Amino acid sequence: MKETESQIRRRRTFAIISHPDAGKTTLTEKLLLYGGAIQQAGIVKGKKGARAAVSDWMEIEKQRGISVTSSVLQFEYNDRCINILDTPGHQDFSEDTYRTLMAADSAVMVIDGAKGVEAQTKKLFKVCAMRGIPLFTFVNKMDRDARNPFDLLEEIEQVLGIETYPMNWPIGSGKEFKGVYDRNAKEILAFRSVGKVGTQQAEKIEAHLGDSNLDDLLTPELHQTLCDDIELLDGAAYEFDKEKVDAGKLTPVFFGSALTNFGVEPFLADFLRLTTPPLARHASCGVIDPYSDEFSGFVFKIQANMNKAHRDRIAFVRICSGKFERGMDVLHVQGGKKVKLAQSTQMMASEREIVDEAYAGDIIGIFDPGIFSIGDTITTAKTPFTFDGIPTFAPEHFARVSQVDTMKRKQFVKGIEQIAQEGAIQIFKELDGGMEEVIVGVVGVLQFEVLEYRLKNEYNVDIRMQRLPYGFIRWIDNADEIDVKSLSLTSDTRRVEDFKDRKLLLFTSAWNITWAEEHNKGLMLSEVGR
Repeated sequence: MKETESQIRRRRTFAIISHPDAGKTTLTEKLLLYGGAIQQAGIVKGKKGARAAVSDWMEIEKQRGISVTSSVLQFEYNDRCINILDTPGHQDFSEDTYRTLMAADSAVMVIDGAKGVEAQTKKLFKVCAMRGIPLFTFVNKMDRDARNPFDLLEEIEQVLGIETYPMNWPIGSGKEFKGVYDRNAKEILAFRSVGKVGTQQAEKIEAHLGDSNLDDLLTPELHQTLCDDIELLDGAAYEFDKEKVDAGKLTPVFFGSALTNFGVEPFLADFLRLTTPPLARHASCGVIDPYSDEFSGFVFKIQANMNKAHRDRIAFVRICSGKFERGMDVLHVQGGKKVKLAQSTQMMASEREIVDEAYAGDIIGIFDPGIFSIGDTITTAKTPFTFDGIPTFAPEHFARVSQVDTMKRKQFVKGIEQIAQEGAIQIFKELDGGMEEVIVGVVGVLQFEVLEYRLKNEYNVDIRMQRLPYGFIRWIDNADEIDVKSLSLTSDTRRVEDFKDRKLLLFTSAWNITWAEEHNKGLMLSEVGR
């Protein structure tokens, strides 16, 4: 057990979140660069011929330069085993990010130094706050013109409602960017551009604040501004409090530039020093200790067709306790059956390798013959239990979808059901109806494009898509107690059920929701499906 315990203590599992274009994927790649997992970072939106980002494995991601599905990346650094959950930044794919955050023990929030806290950052922060997980902030793109750092800290505190503690402090920005001052070491890390876009690791030039030669290095004006800023910070800013960091109440803030590699390695070193090993998890039987002898984990993501040659399905499992060994028998709690975990892999985006053992905190991919759903629990515990479920978030856009060629009905149904089981889309049908007419709901409209692309390329099915006027959906919490078909509803409200046979209502306006609640005594509606 000692070996298992020491292995678990080495693990650090975190997600990286941001608004689109804040530099999240670039930062992820630079962390891999320092960990020796890759030799050269890819440029996400590079010119023709430039490398595609390692974490973007789906063909449409490489074409569009965006991340549309979460990637899992593992590497070793300074005797730590690091699992990065790289999430889609684009708001149209935010549900994948919400689920992925359920598998993380902490999160890194990337903010564009010129734009500050943006819309998608706020949404993702709420999920982190809901779980109370530690949050670390990397203010990116300091090699470009950025806002005043005091203004950025104030915005984080005011908009997100979390205290901040700057671990380092920028000296200028854009063309005037000279580096950062490390508040703990009381040293300056000077900025020096390396290569065209800093695809190799940046050099360090260290100097102490107050040295007379700093006027030459920084310019007298920037040296004086730095002295004034640090004096103000030391006197007025929040004090560093590790307990507040662990509770998600205070975020350590780092300034740097992922593109040029500047500040990435010091950030990684401090982050690994401050972030937690695998955390205990809530379950139906109480709290599950990661160091327990019993193996347990939950499915937080399902991805079909990662390997075109095999047309397979992989269930991504967050290990919550104990040790995984390939070939072990586990109970699939929701299915009520024993399952042999013979085919297991670990990921580097689309690259995968067979894994023989893994520990609490790790993410593994297991072959899914079609039995797993998002939120399912697997365990070797003698008394079965389930981890807290992963909520289904309400889609905001809807379309009626059908196949063009009626002879390809089977492929169409298989494709749309498999993609729905991944959680990329939600599918609905008329009450007691079949799959003759499918209504697809998505969080963002770009998901319709991905659906069409994947059905065509993975299942060889062309589709017709007709957008529908609905903008709101509510699950009926007490569908077993009422007659859904006889509800008094407005003419443009639609009764449907999802593929788990849960009853729902589709509304065109918020007014219609109120009308339904007022005219149906006892009707209980929910924005989240559980």
